[in-house]
Amino acid sequence: MARAWWQGSAAELLKAGPDAVLGRLVQQLPFPAEPRQTEAWRFTIGHLAALGHAMPEAHVFLEFAIPRMGRRADAVVVAGGHVFVLEYKVGTRDFARHALAQVEGYALDLRHFHETSHDVPLVPMLVATHAPPQPIGLGLPADGISPPMRLAACDVEPAIRQVLTADPRPPLDAAQWAAGAYRPTPTIIEAAEALFRGHGVEEISRSGAGAANLTRTADAVARAIAGARATGTKALVFITGVPGAGKTLAGLNIACARMAAPGVDSAFLTGNGPLVAVLREALRRDHRRRARAPEPGDPDARRVAARSPDAFIQNVHHFRDEHVATDRPPPEHVVVFDEAQRAWDAAQTARFMRKRGHPEWTMSEPAFLLSVMDRRPDWCAVVCLVGEGQEINTGEAGIGAWLEAVAAGPQQGWRVHHSPHLARADEQSRRALAILAARGQAAEEPDLHLATSMRSFRAGRVSDFVAALLADQPESARALLPVPEQFPIFRTRSLPAARAWLRARRRGTERAGLLAASNALRLRPEGLHVRARVDVAHWFLEPPPDIRACDMLEDVATEFDVQGLELDWTCVAWDLGLRRARRGWEPWAFRGSAWQRARQPERQAFIVNAHRVLLTRARQGMVIFVPQGDPDDPTRPPAAYAAIDAALARCGIPELPGSFRTSPS
Repeated sequence: MARAWWQGSAAELLKAGPDAVLGRLVQQLPFPAEPRQTEAWRFTIGHLAALGHAMPEAHVFLEFAIPRMGRRADAVVVAGGHVFVLEYKVGTRDFARHALAQVEGYALDLRHFHETSHDVPLVPMLVATHAPPQPIGLGLPADGISPPMRLAACDVEPAIRQVLTADPRPPLDAAQWAAGAYRPTPTIIEAAEALFRGHGVEEISRSGAGAANLTRTADAVARAIAGARATGTKALVFITGVPGAGKTLAGLNIACARMAAPGVDSAFLTGNGPLVAVLREALRRDHRRRARAPEPGDPDARRVAARSPDAFIQNVHHFRDEHVATDRPPPEHVVVFDEAQRAWDAAQTARFMRKRGHPEWTMSEPAFLLSVMDRRPDWCAVVCLVGEGQEINTGEAGIGAWLEAVAAGPQQGWRVHHSPHLARADEQSRRALAILAARGQAAEEPDLHLATSMRSFRAGRVSDFVAALLADQPESARALLPVPEQFPIFRTRSLPAARAWLRARRRGTERAGLLAASNALRLRPEGLHVRARVDVAHWFLEPPPDIRACDMLEDVATEFDVQGLELDWTCVAWDLGLRRARRGWEPWAFRGSAWQRARQPERQAFIVNAHRVLLTRARQGMVIFVPQGDPDDPTRPPAAYAAIDAALARCGIPELPGSFRTSPS
């Protein structure tokens, strides 16, 4: 894929002439050029062509692809040893906050995901074409990305010269720089937007083992679906994977790919209400924005107008309720169930259905959902995404319930496709798989297991570190602790210091937020109210200064709000719901006005898993806040909090740097 729609030296841009260059850009569009876009391009071409007189050796890229963000930078100029990223706001006089975040986000994207940009100084520039001349401030921070420069059109050439004079470097080979491999790791929100617009998973995934694994898995699922369609049968496909391996990304990719197939309806179903709310709202906003003003190089903006985010991503409980009162077959041929192991068992489903007027209900949620898909007279495929170690609710059936529904139920025409990993899950699953294999209804396929974690592009072993920490294995945790340059993890006893650190680290379009376990009720004196539920769509999607935004660091989200989602930077506030005892971590619950030990193994596992979810939400780094406590409050004993902090220290987590320890709120 060409990284830019036009590229060449500034001298070549001047020589080519504006009409020829404009023609090249217009040819790339899959739809007629909008007058506003044409005029913006004319200005950009003419403005940068002037560099041909002053800096003929500079190399210019027009409409430079930033794939992870699904957009194109207006221009990139390689001059000397620097890369300048330019975003033009034609006809404007001001420098909007969102525009500054946008151009800085482009530079951050290149730094993180474009291999030849890792060690190159990047200078984002926001050009307001009708602004008066601006003071040119210089400065390159330690990470090599300057703060976004606010420039009038007449300021661009002097600003480039000042940067080159202040920081002279050997000149870059522009073509070699642009050809560097691009290995993006999108957030699940960015991935959903890109996939919904029709991009393939290979375009938005990192190359290497993770992307190759995703591609092989997608191909294995496609073969199973094609086989079911060709033979008029039913396929039950299980995708397993390590934490952060991209199971949800794989599921979204499968559902989106099926949407494009003639005569095939598909849906992504999940019981994760916050995930549904956030992804639906993100897709609606992206859909409206692109329908209103298509980006250059966005051929899908009009074609996806007929797609419905609400039909594509559905709450599995709503899907179930819709089909309880009817025997009609569902419209979908392909459904993807996220976190399939968390579907309700028969007892939990019966309790719920009794409240809905079905006192004789006896089926588990997996058995009923399969019976619904079995109504299709032609063919169907059910794809189950199987997570591990994140059970946080009661009544979760486990993956064995799906297999037993096929082995013991009326769905005899189904064929199960699974990885070898699934056969090692539990006794219930092994027993059901043995029955199905004996009937010739089960096929083992290694490509259905995702073995490479992709969640953090900074440090792939964060989940292993968290696992060792929660297993009370401090020596292993110290060995697995990511290096601060890749993925900083700190601890602090000051919430204002944690907030100051997050604000200092977050840049451009990155997101930061406060997290705490849902049973962390004694964080209330710190101003963190876990029972004051956040509006997750606003919390994840609104930009500052909207007070509902996570970046404002006011509202705290719990494991129920963030499971399946992620932020760039997090502060995990650690209360006494998981505290230190002689034998390691000990789960507690707050009831009434006092803490009580959690006695039931299931409840203990939920509390530990809640912390596992919270500690694995960050993509770039996190700080763990442990309160000081209050000697006059028996629910907040300082010694208990100090023991937690000491345990984190034994796992190798350092204190925040001194400059943040006394930061004001």
